[in-house]
Amino acid sequence: MASEQTLSEVLGRLDRAVSSLENTVERQLEVRENYRDAEEEVQRMNSDRGRLAGELDASESRAERLEDVNKEVSRRLVTAMETIRTVLDR
Repeated sequence: MASEQTLSEVLGRLDRAVSSLENTVERQLEVRENYRDAEEEVQRMNSDRGRLAGELDASESRAERLEDVNKEVSRRLVTAMETIRTVLDR
């Protein structure tokens, strides 16, 4: 009877060990899947970052052109106002 209990205990320990191994493997698979998902998200974010950087560069360039045009319009308005004052002062 002692050997049956010992065999039963050993089988119980073996069953617990196999269950523990299965749980560990499942957790490892979940970790790998999460890691893969995170890598894909990083790639999407890098792609978005590159696209946004390009859009920002284009916007900055446009803003510089608009600022230059604004300065030119302002200069012309000052010139026109001075011309009008000169004509009115005559």
